[in-house]
Amino acid sequence: MHEMGIAMQIIEIAASSIPDELKNARIKKVNVKIGKLSAVVPSSLRFCFEIAAKDTSLSGAELDIEEIPVRAKCRECSMEWTIHDPVFKCIECGSGSMDILSGRELDIASIEVQ
Repeated sequence: MHEMGIAMQIIEIAASSIPDELKNARIKKVNVKIGKLSAVVPSSLRFCFEIAAKDTSLSGAELDIEEIPVRAKCRECSMEWTIHDPVFKCIECGSGSMDILSGRELDIASIEVQ
């Protein structure tokens, strides 16, 4: 389960991002953006985050996950659309030649400190 490794990295990044003058502050929430193509299961990541955060400065912190849809742009006709099905072809012209615009994200968007 690679979600545990991701959770541990989120905790490490969040803890190290707190300025020295706020070292005793409690982290309330970590907001992350995860693309649908990132192969991360949000419920598993939340579970792993909760376990890995125990006995750290993030103990009790909420992991808020925004799932980013898969967006594509056709190289043939320039159509842009959100992909909902596992079929990766243009909904306008049927071409399989496309660029993925979003859906691979795995980013910490913000950290809320109490």
